[in-house]
Amino acid sequence: METKPPLDGLIIGSGIGGLSVGIILSLLKFRVALVERNALPGGLMRGYRRGGLDVPVGVHYFGAFGEGEPLRRICDYLGVADDMAVERMGRDGGPIDRYCFDDFSFDLPAGLDAFTAALLEAFPGDRHAIATIAGNLRDLSDLQRGFGFFSPSPMAFDPALFAPLGAYLARMNCSPGMRSVLGVSARWLGMPEDECPVFYHHLALASYLLSAWRLKGSGADLARAFVGRFEALGGTLVCGDPVTEILAPRGAVAGVRLASGRLLYAGRVIAAIHPKRVLAMLPEGVVPVRRSRRVAELAETESLFALSATLDAAEHPALPYNVFRLRAGPEGEIRDGVFHQLLAGPEGRNLLVLMTRSPYAEWRRWEKTATGRRGPDYEQQKASRAEKLLRDAEAVLGSLTGAKLVDAYTPLTLRDWVDSPEGSPYGILRSMRQLPVASTLHRLAPAGLFFAGQNALSPGVLGTLLGSLQAVRQMVGPERFAAEVFGRLVGR
Repeated sequence: METKPPLDGLIIGSGIGGLSVGIILSLLKFRVALVERNALPGGLMRGYRRGGLDVPVGVHYFGAFGEGEPLRRICDYLGVADDMAVERMGRDGGPIDRYCFDDFSFDLPAGLDAFTAALLEAFPGDRHAIATIAGNLRDLSDLQRGFGFFSPSPMAFDPALFAPLGAYLARMNCSPGMRSVLGVSARWLGMPEDECPVFYHHLALASYLLSAWRLKGSGADLARAFVGRFEALGGTLVCGDPVTEILAPRGAVAGVRLASGRLLYAGRVIAAIHPKRVLAMLPEGVVPVRRSRRVAELAETESLFALSATLDAAEHPALPYNVFRLRAGPEGEIRDGVFHQLLAGPEGRNLLVLMTRSPYAEWRRWEKTATGRRGPDYEQQKASRAEKLLRDAEAVLGSLTGAKLVDAYTPLTLRDWVDSPEGSPYGILRSMRQLPVASTLHRLAPAGLFFAGQNALSPGVLGTLLGSLQAVRQMVGPERFAAEVFGRLVGR
């Protein structure tokens, strides 16, 4: 298969980032193809069905999907919102998250005003810091609501937002307890608070406070919504035939070569995959050695170990909020934690999902193996880790006698699934130290190459979609973007 005349755009990777770019370009009447290395599209959107249960993998919760809120408005523009099976978290004024520390608990409410009030009640001595943080959260919430990232007249922000979260909180003499509560949102982004820029932290927290949501049903349903819309608009999907080379004669993108040997020609290639994988696809010498080395040396965000298990629904009703069991240091810095989500399932069974950080080094001895063929030692290590997680979860959820393990996955599983180095589900570490390099990825040679999704801006569903909008803006130029995309997002 060869594409003559060339495509207007060719996208590598069919996660939410790649598919959203494909939909936007199709809406702009581009002739677009999307190439996915796996047999099925969807990336980390796609969960799987095991033992009659829908098991989520990459999308566990997200914010700002309420009517008129930024994520909902993007999904309305894409034409997928009505096909996304989701449910709102928190009921009757209850929490959306519960943080359980060794010496106190904190219930995270929906809404910035409610959050501010909860902080004041829990930490009355931090009144001045809370006022400052609430003001900055409100500014960034307004930025997201108005899609100010793409405005020709960007807002001015407190310079303190471009510091690490840990230093920001220390400068305001925040109590250890309040530092712990605020540090949780940094972990959503795969970073400790001393690495996490306040700007990213506040964007993630502000969007979640607008409204909190999770999938109702399978991640495969979410993937189908995006895939179906892309194909309905005329996009071409190629699965199971990965890109092996980005063609770039004379220093400009010309298309890609697939593992099968097929050539797809396009003057624009959009990489919705990890930038390190993109480097390996480019011809030698196209990217200057110094820049190539800086990208290759970028550190990854934290990876995960996760399990899913079934529980008797009568004994363990589904929870309309997430539970985090956390351990903090003497200054309030979060050292470790486990995420718990208890979801409604069929036939009297509910699904328990547990996740915790798991450095790639813990699994390095099996890194040269492939999923399904790692051997009994690996399976034993997984089983031992899963058993301990379930045992520890009893301190939060009560007796889990009768729990049946459905599955567990490690950083190696994630690495093989989405081709992410060291199995990071959040891509490159967008820390203060790495921001100068990460923010210039879109200028990586050759001409005609663009980055989309979470590696373009930030992790998370909203961050990934904003990154895709950013990639389209770079492709079509600010004037066309303002007229045909931004105007529709803000209702002009």
